[in-house]
Amino acid sequence: MKVCIHRGTKEIGGTCVEIESQGQRLVLDVGLPLDAPDPDAFPLHPIRGFEAPDPSLLGVVISHPHQDHYGLAHRLPAETTFLIGKAAEAILEAAALFSPTGLKLKNVRHLADRTPLVLGPFTITPFLVDHSAYDAYAVLVEADGKRLFYSGDLRAHGRKSSLFEKLVGNPPKNVDVLLMEGTCIGRDDQSFPTEDDLVPRLADIFEQTKGMPLVWCSGQNIDRIVTIFKACLRANRQFIVDMYAAEILRATGNQRLPQADWNGIRVFLPASQKWRIKNEGAFDVAKPYYPYRIYPEKLGEAASRSVMLFRPSMVRDVEDAGCLKDGCVICSVWPGYVAGEGNRQFVEWVQRRGLPLHHCHTSGHASVADLRRLRNAFADAITVPVHLEDRGRFATLFNKVELHEDREWWSI
Repeated sequence: MKVCIHRGTKEIGGTCVEIESQGQRLVLDVGLPLDAPDPDAFPLHPIRGFEAPDPSLLGVVISHPHQDHYGLAHRLPAETTFLIGKAAEAILEAAALFSPTGLKLKNVRHLADRTPLVLGPFTITPFLVDHSAYDAYAVLVEADGKRLFYSGDLRAHGRKSSLFEKLVGNPPKNVDVLLMEGTCIGRDDQSFPTEDDLVPRLADIFEQTKGMPLVWCSGQNIDRIVTIFKACLRANRQFIVDMYAAEILRATGNQRLPQADWNGIRVFLPASQKWRIKNEGAFDVAKPYYPYRIYPEKLGEAASRSVMLFRPSMVRDVEDAGCLKDGCVICSVWPGYVAGEGNRQFVEWVQRRGLPLHHCHTSGHASVADLRRLRNAFADAITVPVHLEDRGRFATLFNKVELHEDREWWSI
């Protein structure tokens, strides 16, 4: 079995790994780099089967629905076979109406926890993991008597932390190579609060805010949406989600997650999402939410008893609705996004409006301490880092490390 990390040996995001056995190939993730300005202009990796169909490319695994792992998938030939979780596929399809980052796939085989799939010489066994993306998987790939375990992106402090404990407590045996993410290495060596730790922090901010807290959070961060809803219950406030987020929650197929018809939840339709629904004629998507809608003219009077899921694209909506008096903004995203040039105008807007700015977030990736636990669970394996910036520090933290370069082929 031969392996090539096309991208990811020195950066976070844009991950793409090609595996070859007996003249046939499998790809793990086809991500868009975080700093790529245009997903349609970014060069595809030089992989046979990416520009035009090639029968030796048996499939492309999408480990989870984050753009830095699937962002180039829409440019692959329609005949490409994709392997992805059922809920992850549904989330990306639901997002396609509201966002250019959505994705509709044609030829799909679904990943399911610890259920092997066979493609030619490859046996692929997915392991459901705890991550900020819903329906995320690590993957065991077997071929030629060798075993590679790809961690994908994972953590141990989210709402599915038991999955991490299950993995380190009962890992697959006889793994030759552990291809392990290292996002937080060199960036943040500390431990992180759990999602449950954030609930009282958020509830306290909600209770101290006279107006409406606007919580900036990804509509696809299901764990965080659950956290916000739990905090709303503590603070006795209704939770207003936009229709995009409501569709993502519906698409999971998990009725234990907050849904539009739950008590204490209302659905708001921002102007940009309304335009997309009209432009696409997708009125069947909006219709089920009519009984649960809250309209712009009602936001002002509801502000003191509500919390709104929010993104910078909704600035005009909340201004026009007149619901900002005595409110605040809570940043529940990676701090790098807040500090980035792309959101400078939004931060300036917050300052101009005199809105208090709070930060309440936890990482979507494993801490160094938890990465050590994962490494120790595969003690006999060679460890190869991916999805990280500081691989020099990675080599000092773990034993039996092999460093490889982007586009370098190596054998197991």
